[in-house]
Amino acid sequence: MSALTTIGLPVALGIIMFGLGLSLTPADFARVGKHPKAVLVALACQLVLLPALCFGLVVLFRLPPILAVGMVLLAASPGGTTANLYSHLFRGDVALNVTLTAINSIVALFTLPLLTNLAISIFLPESEGLGIQFNKAVEVFLIVLVPVLLGMLVRRLWPRFADRMNTPVRIGSMIILAIVIVGALVANRDLFFPNLGALAGITVLFCALSLTIGFFVPRLFRVEPRQAVASAFEIGIHNATLAIVIAQTVIGSVEMSLPAAIYGVLMFFVALAFGFLIRGRVPVTKDAPAATA
Repeated sequence: MSALTTIGLPVALGIIMFGLGLSLTPADFARVGKHPKAVLVALACQLVLLPALCFGLVVLFRLPPILAVGMVLLAASPGGTTANLYSHLFRGDVALNVTLTAINSIVALFTLPLLTNLAISIFLPESEGLGIQFNKAVEVFLIVLVPVLLGMLVRRLWPRFADRMNTPVRIGSMIILAIVIVGALVANRDLFFPNLGALAGITVLFCALSLTIGFFVPRLFRVEPRQAVASAFEIGIHNATLAIVIAQTVIGSVEMSLPAAIYGVLMFFVALAFGFLIRGRVPVTKDAPAATA
């Protein structure tokens, strides 16, 4: 693997997670008490329904074992920070998005290794040494949580600086991420393009079903529409960068990262189409901006 992959991807993820930390305060975690039903239903969808859905899809599509594990790794990854943007555009409760992202990022430190190792034991039972062992789980912990805590510390000590840096860090992290992912795809084009056709269908379907589950399951439990929108995008937009980093640098498999790489490109269009489909179900309020065409 190139230095672009082994160094660039973790650095890009670290900047993204640091940017997330700049937008978080302890109140975001305490907010769970104000909307417990919305949070609990969203977490149940994220931690129970989505892994089950993903296992069913990889069997249905008869993916090769290494790609099947990559799909489960993607499904086990928490929501991405892009969910906040989509939620804002389509009248969602952005504060709930921030809360769910914060909680999911912590919970995933434990559930992601468990689900990934379960998938490896099912689809790659003879692969010795492949998986997330304790020392690698610690590596995931450091990659994800430390930048978030640093961002929160900066916000606590220098709140005005954090507010000023929030947008530039987000923009910078997206630019760095785009450069690194494009570079990684070019470097691994012999793997990426032959698998594009096999993975486009399942990643698009997984994203569409995740968004649908994230919106309609909370509505079944009478979660109010704006919170259901937040839940939909939080559940439907996964942190593909995290899945790519873990696959390539923690587990050491470029092929395992292909589902997340392809999903990371296609999910923007799926989420946008879904947002326009559901916006008529969300009432316009004074504090909720209307979606723009």
